Amino acid sequence: MENEIAITDAKDASRYEARDADGNLMGFVDYKLLGSVISFRHAETLPEYQGHGVAGKIATKSLDDARDAGLRVRPACPYYQHFLEKHTEYADLVDAEK
Repeated sequence: MENEIAITDAKDASRYEARDADGNLMGFVDYKLLGSVISFRHAETLPEYQGHGVAGKIATKSLDDARDAGLRVRPACPYYQHFLEKHTEYADLVDAEK
């Protein structure tokens, strides 16, 4: 299943989506973009796809895109908070809320 996961930024819906080779939605993360800060608000993997690394692939793609765009990240979602604790290579992106 690993090679069948495609991650895209569905900008019209303000979310990153993971889809399988048949185009079925596997998971997503909702975000809000305000200026140069992107806030990841809610990540969800559909039950039938849990345990296959879907959320991690979405997080990696979305954080890599944030870095490439020069954005700061606010991890409002518990999944992103935990992911960022484990993946310190993204620590420089985190924007402390004021």
